[in-house]
Amino acid sequence: MFYLLLIVTFLVALLVCYIVSRLFNDSIYKILNLIVPEAINQAWLKYIKFAIYVVGISGGVRVWDLEKYITSRYDNREIVELTAERWTLEIYRTLIGSLQSIATVLLIFFIFTLIAYVVLRIFSARNEKS
Repeated sequence: MFYLLLIVTFLVALLVCYIVSRLFNDSIYKILNLIVPEAINQAWLKYIKFAIYVVGISGGVRVWDLEKYITSRYDNREIVELTAERWTLEIYRTLIGSLQSIATVLLIFFIFTLIAYVVLRIFSARNEKS
């Protein structure tokens, strides 16, 4: 039962990453077009997608949390049983964990690209004045 939970949480996190990656693909591409030269634009887009998948899956599949279903934290306690309610909670935690992690990555990406865009605009304005 534990292995099935691990596989299901992995697949849920993977699905969340895929959906978010597809939703933000055009936005990320347009932002990168403004800042990064066309020659390396696709490479940066692939890297951002890779980061979304890695962070989303690692944030959604919390292996250290799932250990409670195979080992007891204390010697005299029983191992937590996987019930339907626990399955629901674990899938919900996977969804929220993946989305939180991906949101953090995208927020950092958008902050840095905004800073880069402002810097580029300042330098282009200075070059036009010269």
